[in-house]
Amino acid sequence: MATKQSYFHGTGRRKSAVAQVRIMPGNGAIIINGMPYEELFTSLEHRRAILQPLVVTESLSKYNAMIKVNGGGITGQSGAISLGIARALISAEGHLKPILRQNGLLTRDPRVKERKKPGLKRARKAPQYTKR
Repeated sequence: MATKQSYFHGTGRRKSAVAQVRIMPGNGAIIINGMPYEELFTSLEHRRAILQPLVVTESLSKYNAMIKVNGGGITGQSGAISLGIARALISAEGHLKPILRQNGLLTRDPRVKERKKPGLKRARKAPQYTKR
């Protein structure tokens, strides 16, 4: 279903991380911020999260991915990249949407850091109570 368009775009967000993903037909190379993804993400869990949309849709060796990601930590960034790749795959091949939806790869994780409240030390931690 690939048209004459040279690449397909998807944006993923998680916590405060934002990933801009471009996938194009290729051999499966994934470049993040100008570096191979293996160098940036050393943890197997983060690598698995990044590759999951490609593995589930069996398109690991069909596309190359060029990704710009900033903000957040490595866990948030890997989650953002995963969502971005899933959305880019849908724009490339629309028939993959049900497979990605079944595996929970199209749902944006809404959890973010809770704000600090006045009178408390952190979001929920209260100062120590002294009876006497």
